[in-house]
Parts: sequence; C-alpha cells; structure tokens
Amino acid sequence: MLYHLYELNHAAVAPFRAAAEVSLWALRHPLNPFAESVTHKTMAAAIDVFETTTRRYGKPEFGLHETEIDGKPVPVTERIVWERPFCKLIHFEREPSAMKGVKPQQKLLIVAPLSGHYATLLRGTVEAMLPHNEVYITDWEDARKVPLTEGGFDLDDYIDYVIDMCHELGPDVHLLAVCQPSVPVFAAVAVMHDNDDPYIPLSMTLMGGPIDTRESPTEVNNLATERGTEWYERNVVMSVPWPHPGVMRRVYPGFVQLSGFMAMNLDRHMDAHWNYFDHMVEGDGDSAEKHREFYDEYLSVMDMTAEFYLQTVDEVFVKHSLPKGAFSHRGKLVRPEAITKTALMTVEGEKDDISGVGQTKAAHKLCTHLPDAMKTHWEQPGVGHYGVFNGSRWKSEIAPRVRDFMAKHSKR
Repeated sequence: MLYHLYELNHAAVAPFRAAAEVSLWALRHPLNPFAESVTHKTMAAAIDVFETTTRRYGKPEFGLHETEIDGKPVPVTERIVWERPFCKLIHFEREPSAMKGVKPQQKLLIVAPLSGHYATLLRGTVEAMLPHNEVYITDWEDARKVPLTEGGFDLDDYIDYVIDMCHELGPDVHLLAVCQPSVPVFAAVAVMHDNDDPYIPLSMTLMGGPIDTRESPTEVNNLATERGTEWYERNVVMSVPWPHPGVMRRVYPGFVQLSGFMAMNLDRHMDAHWNYFDHMVEGDGDSAEKHREFYDEYLSVMDMTAEFYLQTVDEVFVKHSLPKGAFSHRGKLVRPEAITKTALMTVEGEKDDISGVGQTKAAHKLCTHLPDAMKTHWEQPGVGHYGVFNGSRWKSEIAPRVRDFMAKHSKR
C-alpha cells in the first residue's frame, strides 16, 4: 500500500512541479530585468529547492567519455558485453587506435553493490582505474522494471551471475567488490575453487564489505540483529504497482532504503539543502552545482527483489552464516578454506559507519589455506564508507595500493 501512496504522491505533485518549472524559467530568464534582484533570486532558489526535492530521479549516466594514458587523451565507449534479466556487464572500452603502443593491461571486474543505488555511484572508482586496467562493471537492473515472467533473483542467483561473468572474461581477471557484494563475490570464488573451475580469478579485493558483521557492529548491523528478518518482511517488502513493467513483483523499494540512509544523517541533509538555497541567492553557482551533482546521484535509487534482500539480511546480518561456516549456495556448503589460488586484499575505512572496522578484514581468517603472501589488508585513516571507493583518498592512497596488489598477483 505504501508503494501505491508513494506513486500517488508523485502524481499529485506533478501539476505543482510543472508550475514550478515555468516559474523558474520566467524568474531566471535573461530578458527578465529583475532576474538579478535579491527578491527574484530568493523566489527562484525556493522554487528550485522544491523542484529538486520532489523530482523523480532517473538512472544517472557514468559520463566517462575519456581517460588519460601516458599523458595522452583516450576516448572511452561503454559497451554491454554480457546480459541477464537482472544485470548487464558494461565494458569501458578504450579506443583501440589510441591504445597502440600501450602495454597490455589487466582485466578488472568491478562488482557494484546491489543495495539501492545505481552502479554510477562508483563513477569515481571506475575513473581511477581506467588509465591502468581494462575495466568492466556490473550494472544491476531496477527490479521494478523486470517483468514477473523473467523469474526471481536471490543470493544464489547473484553468486551464479558473478561466476558467469568470470567465465565471460576469462581466467586472467581481477575482482573488485565494493561493500555489499563482498559476501557473494567471496562465496563465488570459494565455489569456483571447490568445483576446480578453470576460470578462477587471479585476485579479489573486498572493500568496506560485511563479511562478519559481529566485528565492530554499526547501527545498521544492530538494527538487523534486533529486528530480525521477519520484521523486514512485514514492514518494508512491497509489491510493485502499475504501470511499472515489474508490476506485482515483491521488492524492497529504493525509496524506503533512501529514507533510512537520509534518516541516519538528517541534520546534515537539511543543512546541505539550506546551504544550497543560500548559494543560489548569493549567486555561488559552483557550490550550487556541486550540491546538484551529489544529490542527483544520491537520490537516484532502485528496487531490489524481496527474496534477494531478505536472504541477504538473514544470512549476512542476522545469522552471520559465512563466518560461522554455515553459508550455502544451491544447497551446498560454501567452503572458504577451498580458496588457494585467488589472492585476497581487503580495504576498510577508519570511520566507516556502515561496515565497521574488522568486518571486511575477517575474510582473511576464513581463507585458512591461502598463503599469507597472497593476503593484504589496508585500513585507510580518516575516511568513512564512501571515502573507501570515492574521493581524493581513494584516488591518491587506496587505488594505487589496489593496483600494486593486482600487479603483484597478475600471474599464478
């Protein structure tokens, strides 16, 4: 019912949004003699805030059309190289003619989180790796856009997708899992080892992931433990309403996830919008544009299938199945001790309030048969969850370490 009310609210606000857009056009029109007056700027700023907070945000673009290699600009084109109902694999193909004379670079599969935001949240992650790697990224589909006829999607399917993508890219690929996918990526590598799969990846880097949420539990972890899986099934799982293609599919809506994230730092978000208003009145276009760029991404959310979401909550946050040795895939126990050929790097942020310190590092204790020479851990001082894979510290301190780790383990 809540999902229907959410859609009804968007429909009800539509006429007011249309009026707001016309008003903004008139107030800011270059031929308006009062456009630069304080009164008109204040009115325009207020209407702009209304428009941005009531807008339905679509899927953002990566917008990575060029990278720089050896001081030379290289055009980049996005190409879909593998596709399933719930995911596409995007290759950031660098112009072959511009790559002549460049030493062959390693394949990197970035597994983006399926946790409410689009893969474009990792734009900075991709951008930092593009000059040094042949980069691929998972582009997860919004569950409300997938018809029921395509079937379901759960944690087992997620692991299967990762394995299939490794088969698509070949045995010389490195994996980089950001946050949520750390568990299914780790499980996928363990399953591949257990099955003597010839396409086992060279390395996996797990960043800010919930391998063992009993370590330094955060507010998010405690909520899941206290409420239990049944509470989430009763209160946050809903059916997709018409006219979305996935009508009647049971999902965990992105707008519910977004509400939870914003509630964790409500004062910060309110201050940001108030500052945005002030910047527009003062004519500080650069600051206002930075605000828009951030929130255009942050407010763009997608739905997850109910079965995937509930299984993740239950196995990862409530039962702690992986570190307890009880995690299974397709009815067969996942054996982390089987991992012997894929090098492991874990990265954590000192101030991470979503995946606490020690939660990702716990993966090392599970890989009991992996030589210490194939294990690396890095804790980045002074960064929170998003700073692990985006921003200046990621570009200058974390990404170079990840690249060095992959280079070290480029051959078996």
